[in-house]
Amino acid sequence: MSSLSQISHSPVPLAAKPSRQFPFLARHPWVHLSSLAQEGAGLAVGQVVDLTSSDGQWVARGLVNPHSRLRVRLYSWDPVQQLDDEFFRRRIDQAIRRRALAGVVPADGAQRIVFSESDGLSGLVVDRYANYLSVQITAGGLDRFREVILDHLQQALRPAGICLRIDEKSASHEGLTKADTWVRGSAPGELILFRQNGLTWGVDLLGGQKTGAYLDQASNHAVAAQYLRGRRVLDICCYLGGFGLVAAAAGAAEVVGVDGSERALAAAEENAHRNGLTQLRFVQADCFDYLREAHARGERYDAVVLDPPRFAGSRHQLDSALRAYQKLNSSAVDLLVPGGILVTNSCSGRVSRSDFLNMLCDVARRRGRSITILESRGAAPDHPISVSCPETDYLKCMICEVGEPNVGGNATGNPPRNEVEAAESDPAATDLRAGGTPEV
Repeated sequence: MSSLSQISHSPVPLAAKPSRQFPFLARHPWVHLSSLAQEGAGLAVGQVVDLTSSDGQWVARGLVNPHSRLRVRLYSWDPVQQLDDEFFRRRIDQAIRRRALAGVVPADGAQRIVFSESDGLSGLVVDRYANYLSVQITAGGLDRFREVILDHLQQALRPAGICLRIDEKSASHEGLTKADTWVRGSAPGELILFRQNGLTWGVDLLGGQKTGAYLDQASNHAVAAQYLRGRRVLDICCYLGGFGLVAAAAGAAEVVGVDGSERALAAAEENAHRNGLTQLRFVQADCFDYLREAHARGERYDAVVLDPPRFAGSRHQLDSALRAYQKLNSSAVDLLVPGGILVTNSCSGRVSRSDFLNMLCDVARRRGRSITILESRGAAPDHPISVSCPETDYLKCMICEVGEPNVGGNATGNPPRNEVEAAESDPAATDLRAGGTPEV
């Protein structure tokens, strides 16, 4: 990474290719290399740049990273605004105030404090778990302001400790150094406990996925639980048990949680024990394999929850991701009794809401079952959506009722043999089954 001494105090101009400036005029913050007439390869990481149109008209101001295909991240559309320490302090303060609009989260609760592009801070995510913060940096250019960000979070929120996470994927794509470490205050001696949806949860901020837990689903856990009362529930990709535990606490008769991670299941079992919930059991298995084998055994459930990891990390993986979602949802529908509840989720930003609905429509057609959407939901309020960056509207949560099989139709729920062979011979689908992380 280039030294800070190489950074010019004045913004350096970079021009967009002809007719490629329009998304940035509309305030989309991501400028990929393919949109630039100049590569900026010789600039220092974190150098402030002024994006211009091909004829030299000023468009926006951002930070460059010559190591990344996402070459510039834009932060300001005001030509007099300087991208300095004070700018990022103000943006963090604005994000904190924005969270208060939806109500105050108790001191022992959890919430997302900064949500990257939605808060005008592309490449920065900050989560609070009780009195601890988890900070994730995914932008090489923004890393120049790491100490300013950490110092201001410490001053503004006074946490007992702050951990920094830079995952291997971000490190590889952004020229960063992988990090999982406590950088402010003191590390907790054990799991951090926080309250959410009336339950107590334990989280390992350094050992968990992303920033520790999936706070974006908190309100969906609560709403879905109301539809699962008295039902036998299969919770696929259960991770720490979010959907299943809240459903059990709300009166689900039985919950079977399935996940491929032994560590996640151990944490889910601890969470169940911590809250005195006894009607849950957990199984370590590949989700696709478990669904297929459960169907072969003749199992039926009153409800199935699907909350898989991201299947599409780039637009090139959209088709393979939709095939994977189709296979997963088809297998879930096969296990549902008539009138059963399907809670199906997608956290792939590249998969639009209309894409996801079309996939469900295809599942209904192929399986000969009606699928009625009772609620179409998104992320919790602490994950706001930027209208200028549609990718921030990434989470889809559909709560559906699945009807009876068509009389005389494909009541077995089995797709034609050629569809099965096509899905299982698809290399991309194989990668998704193996849990591989898609390339950006």
